[in-house]
Amino acid sequence: MTPVPTSPGGTVRSRVRGGPTVPYPRARPRRAAAWTPWLYLAPALVVLGALLVYPVGQLGLISLLEYTQAQVSGGEPTSFRGIGNYAELFSDAQFWQVLLATVGFAAACVVSTLAVGCALAVLLTRVRAVPRLALMLAALGAWATPAVTGSTVWLLLFDPDFGPVNRVLGLGDHSWTYGRYSAFFLVLLEVVWCSFPFVMVTVYAGIRAVPSEVLEAAALDGASQWRIWRSVLAPMLRPILVVVTIQSIIWDFKVFTQIYVMTGGGGIAGQNLVLNVYAYQKAFAASEYSLGSAIGVVMLVILLAITLVYLRLLRGQGEEL
Repeated sequence: MTPVPTSPGGTVRSRVRGGPTVPYPRARPRRAAAWTPWLYLAPALVVLGALLVYPVGQLGLISLLEYTQAQVSGGEPTSFRGIGNYAELFSDAQFWQVLLATVGFAAACVVSTLAVGCALAVLLTRVRAVPRLALMLAALGAWATPAVTGSTVWLLLFDPDFGPVNRVLGLGDHSWTYGRYSAFFLVLLEVVWCSFPFVMVTVYAGIRAVPSEVLEAAALDGASQWRIWRSVLAPMLRPILVVVTIQSIIWDFKVFTQIYVMTGGGGIAGQNLVLNVYAYQKAFAASEYSLGSAIGVVMLVILLAITLVYLRLLRGQGEEL
């Protein structure tokens, strides 16, 4: 006997006349199933909303107002300027110079961090357990060091009077923070020092997940270590490399502490300014809070664009977030 449904109430009746009525389970509503993931995400969304939406909203609002020390102290009423702050910012030649310097400095930091991190990740796969453990502990120690502490230590190492680096290199009382490019180079070294452990550990974990047979086959075919990395490991580690690259771009684009501490707030005559330090000077040194907020919004838009590129790259590679 094949039962067929005869009513929407959740029962079926046998095809045989007089047969018993048998209940059947109701189908789960699709609408409720579609809302289930959002119920699990709701607590995290509430926390993120409280921590991000309100501050970002206030940042955008202040960037549209006339908001200086006079308005903060209540001496003058706050007026709405619209895009006037952005027009003033984009017409300032110093803003474009700082933006160009920020992009160049961030690019140099990202390339250097990836090169050092990937090289040490490959080295970890070639050394024995004890040297590997020592290198991992040293790298994690650098990663865990606060930015202010690390910047101060690097300044001491390159100090023109007491630093050991000048003595070893025979540079006498050469000041690394006096010149624009030497100061940027010194900050770059500190940024790479505190950033490469993330790349190293992440790439090392990806390399360990690659089947050893693939690497052995490449070695048997006579491929060099560089060829194995370029033709075998790099394509297989592409999703991981995309992640560490995008995150390094975001971190290095927002560098503040290292520049502020090691160059004394942006260097001589602002020669080492980056956008984060430039926004700080506009908002808190010059009391032009609206212009500082506008710089923050511009940085937010740039980083959101980088994040969208990151998401599209992952989607194109078939990755699920």
